[in-house]
Amino acid sequence: MGMHGRFTFFLLLSLHAPGSSVRATALLDLPRVVTLSEDAMPGTHVAKVTVACRNASGSPNVTLYGIEPGHPFNSIAISADPMERTTFQAEITLRAGAELDARQVNQYTLTLWAACPEEDEVQDHLFVQVTRGQTLRCDNPFASAEGDVVQVLADVAPRTPLYAVLPQPLGGLMFRLRNHETPLTLTHQGLVLAPANGFSPSKDIQTFRLEIEVMDRHGHNCSGFVRVEVLPSSRSRVTFPEAQWAVTVPKSLGPLEVVTQVHANGDNVRYAILAPVAPALFTINEMTGEICSTQQLEVAHARLLVQAYNVLHPNDHAIATVNITVQGSDQWAPSCVPAIFVSQVPETVSPGSTLVTLRCADSSGTERHLHYALEGPPASRSIFHMEGPRLQVNTTLDYDSEAVATMGFQLTATVVVTAEGQPPQSTRVPVFLTVTPVNEFTPVCPSGTTFTMTETAAFGSSVGYVTGTDRDYPQNSLEYRLEGGPGPAQPFSVDTQTGEIRVVGPLDSKRHKSYRLSVRLTDAHNDVDPAKRRSSLCEVTVRLQPVPDQAPVCTPELQELWIVAGPGNRQPVTRLVCQGSPSDAALTYAIAGGNKDGRFQLEGNTIFYLLNDLPEPRTYVLLVKVWSSAGSPRRSTVVALVVHVTPRSTPVPPSTTTWQTVLQKDPLVIMHTVAVWHPPAWFVAVLTVSSALLLVTLACMVWRLLCRNQDSGKFLLDKSSSWDVEEQRGVEEKQSSPHASSPGQFDGRAQDPRECPVPWICQTCAVWRTQLPGSHAWAVPIV
Repeated sequence: MGMHGRFTFFLLLSLHAPGSSVRATALLDLPRVVTLSEDAMPGTHVAKVTVACRNASGSPNVTLYGIEPGHPFNSIAISADPMERTTFQAEITLRAGAELDARQVNQYTLTLWAACPEEDEVQDHLFVQVTRGQTLRCDNPFASAEGDVVQVLADVAPRTPLYAVLPQPLGGLMFRLRNHETPLTLTHQGLVLAPANGFSPSKDIQTFRLEIEVMDRHGHNCSGFVRVEVLPSSRSRVTFPEAQWAVTVPKSLGPLEVVTQVHANGDNVRYAILAPVAPALFTINEMTGEICSTQQLEVAHARLLVQAYNVLHPNDHAIATVNITVQGSDQWAPSCVPAIFVSQVPETVSPGSTLVTLRCADSSGTERHLHYALEGPPASRSIFHMEGPRLQVNTTLDYDSEAVATMGFQLTATVVVTAEGQPPQSTRVPVFLTVTPVNEFTPVCPSGTTFTMTETAAFGSSVGYVTGTDRDYPQNSLEYRLEGGPGPAQPFSVDTQTGEIRVVGPLDSKRHKSYRLSVRLTDAHNDVDPAKRRSSLCEVTVRLQPVPDQAPVCTPELQELWIVAGPGNRQPVTRLVCQGSPSDAALTYAIAGGNKDGRFQLEGNTIFYLLNDLPEPRTYVLLVKVWSSAGSPRRSTVVALVVHVTPRSTPVPPSTTTWQTVLQKDPLVIMHTVAVWHPPAWFVAVLTVSSALLLVTLACMVWRLLCRNQDSGKFLLDKSSSWDVEEQRGVEEKQSSPHASSPGQFDGRAQDPRECPVPWICQTCAVWRTQLPGSHAWAVPIV
């Protein structure tokens, strides 16, 4: 065995040695991003992936990883390709009962793990984006077969909201109650209210079942059920401890001052004045039972009938009598305009500004002996102060402060106006002030925000958060927007609510070492006028971290091939399948060794064998070097090919190679052009006329040939010697001819023109002959 044979044997061992080459499963046709509507039904096809194995020993194992429990996807179904034993189809579908909700999860990241028997595993990612559907959907458990259940007590207040139907999407919806045999009420906003008179008291549980239909403006609808269970409650009856009250008040009692307070025992007690029906001097607080005056009391005596009742059960009530006696006085309490002050002021009102000037007068009609003071909570009294009859702001009304927010942005106080005299008479003017917001501050973003990403970051990868701040209340109520929008120059997007930056396009570290993004921060809900908004630009830098270039990977790295030298100039041997780094635009191939006599030629990644007269089989060992076209240093790999060339007359041994490369031939397209000529109309007319004239000319020539021997029987005007010669010649020919009765000879008799073989041709030609110049003139027409 020579050197050549030993080297070949070594390569064959490497070919079959375990672990000598990478045998990995391939995932083909895997989409990167799949869009799925949340209206998709269970069993809907999500994606189909082709799994290519290197051998046909069995079906591959394909599994989904990296997803949360309760995900909406079935286990991957594997089906074999009937045309190719090593190719399988893996299909991903929605499982039974799967419900997609874009509001909760708008993207699933699936990791597909695949492994063929006796081959290395491979994994890849699939992003399933869930979009909002068009179909109106009602939420569970309202839309379930059992419906939603609400339990309330029987003493719930009348028209209390018991249930809210909240289908998605919200807005522009209509709600309709299908069953009307119920005391419950359904509003246009989808609220189920208690009866107007409350539930009737009962020791048993009362059940009301409502069937509600929801419809949007596009005609889509959904429906569901609500079961309201009314539970009995143990409550006490409403009673007054005393059936009558007697109250004496001074005549100087001013408006909205407390006269007396009534109290009743029971649950959910409310108060009302029954008589007089329209009380002009008194009013009662339905919650506390305080009876207050509405104006300066001038009458001597008043009698009120006060009713206390259970608001959940109006039939449970009690009545008491209140007798009010007004004591006489020579002095009146001051009267003020306005008697109550309600207003709104912006938070930027300057200290010392006057809110209102009271116009008050005592019993004498003058303002000289009046004193003004403030009453109310300490926080409110510190904000206001009185400068004579003028109510002024004492300090800054900061809407953005915690103290103002704690008070609900509403300030209350009471201005007490006191007139001199014995006894002193006072009047109280309630003050209700609402502080309105003003957009004072511009959003601020952190300076020098820099993020680092690898250039191979997948679609939807999170880059980082832009965290802006705003001092206006509500604080940090910001919206984020990327200036210019996503595009090739900046393949990023920003979440308008959270400020999260995500990758939405390919990243190229060769063209862009870093990206500079301008994110605009705009505040919201910080002013009474929504148009008064402030914004600022935040500069963000995204640096790309390049992935180191790797040597190209060829599959397989060693091939053993058999070819038969056939006719032609060259013959394709194999096509190399190599994969470089993501940054490599192309790979370069070259034959590095083993090309004896230059019998092999490399074009791109395809190797051709140059045919010759090969006397006997021969084996070549080729070394092909593959290296990347970019990067420094340039990385390369070597592919070994063992090619057995056999002449056509020599039988080819059976192939036992493990790998075989099939050339992909481009389709051959043959074009055949048929020329069709469509002549114009004038050409057809000229051709028709010319053909008719040619036919007439040929007919005349035939007639002349047929009628030449008949000319001797015609009478001529000129009896010249030529006629005698012709006649003599005819006699001689007749005597010498053995056939005296030949039809072609003249017998001295006149001949009938009807004997012409073609009479109409003879007549036509005779006419023409008489008119043509140079022809023999006939004395007598043909008879």
